[in-house]
Amino acid sequence: MPGAVTHRTRFVVVIETRDGSRGEFVGGNDTMLAQARIIAGALPGRDALAREQLYSEIKVKLRKTDRMGYGAFDNALWDLAGKRYGAAVAEMLGGYRWRLPAYASTWSGHPEGGLSGPDAYAAFAETCHAMGYRAFKFHGFTEGDAALEARVVRTLGRRVGDRMALMIDPGCHIQTWADMLMIGRACDEANFYWLEDPMADGGLSAQGHKRLKQFIRTPILLGEHVRALELMADLLIAGGTDFIRADPDFDMGITGTMKIAHMAEALGADVEIHAPGPAARACMAAIRNSNWYELSLVGPSGGVFTPDCYACGYSDRLEAVGSDGCFPVPTGPGLGVAIDWDWIDHHTVDRASFGRDG
Repeated sequence: MPGAVTHRTRFVVVIETRDGSRGEFVGGNDTMLAQARIIAGALPGRDALAREQLYSEIKVKLRKTDRMGYGAFDNALWDLAGKRYGAAVAEMLGGYRWRLPAYASTWSGHPEGGLSGPDAYAAFAETCHAMGYRAFKFHGFTEGDAALEARVVRTLGRRVGDRMALMIDPGCHIQTWADMLMIGRACDEANFYWLEDPMADGGLSAQGHKRLKQFIRTPILLGEHVRALELMADLLIAGGTDFIRADPDFDMGITGTMKIAHMAEALGADVEIHAPGPAARACMAAIRNSNWYELSLVGPSGGVFTPDCYACGYSDRLEAVGSDGCFPVPTGPGLGVAIDWDWIDHHTVDRASFGRDG
């Protein structure tokens, strides 16, 4: 919407050990905070380098939840280990590459907003192409208007399909299987790279998406709304998806994300990292079977998903893409970024400390 401002709440995790080692991570959201507090109370006194042990124990401890609260802590523990060893997390994970091909991932459209219809989406895709992006994903209209989203698909295919890989993410707003099929057939016509989370099931039904795949050629991507390694494996093995998602914020951190990536590799599937950020870059840098870095959520007026809270030049702004269409992987120790603590302190609304003494 013209002139609109969106506010997001994040949290910062800082982990310190007796020898002075320190790990930091900015991420998460307010819905994860209750779980985060439980985890924070359980970590003091534990071995900060025993990430696999902590992953296994927290997974059971939070078995009645989605476990999303743990990711920020695991990411901070990886940052701590990298700084202690003097190595980048991406290097510790395997260091497959150091520049990441990116796609511009839009926010949802609105009839009165900057992405008001098919031509507006196509014009923005052309702008992104001129900036260096060679892939583009649009989030559709949250009203679930399948005919409108199919028109956007076809318009993008005509305008930039010969120059950009194209994706669509209806965000689970499509209400019927028939409407989903309509969009899928439009994707086939426009040669889309993937169709992501179209169904109002919340991206959970392997059977529903498997049925869709019997009628369309466009690959399906699921996993943003599914938690845990085992459920991701079930989706792939059941034939419900072609690509799988992983997110170091949502999927129990870098440790959980790399487990998903290696599982997908064993099954011959690609894993696409959800959303940008230093931990996302570190993971994708070490994953062979991954294609695109998601630069979200953006539109004609810009937009940025990752807070401007770094004092080292790190940026996930739309215009930060390189002329080669890639983003660099930080090479400094740990996650390779320096947090601007003056910025954090200025924006802090609450804080809590946890230690062995309370």
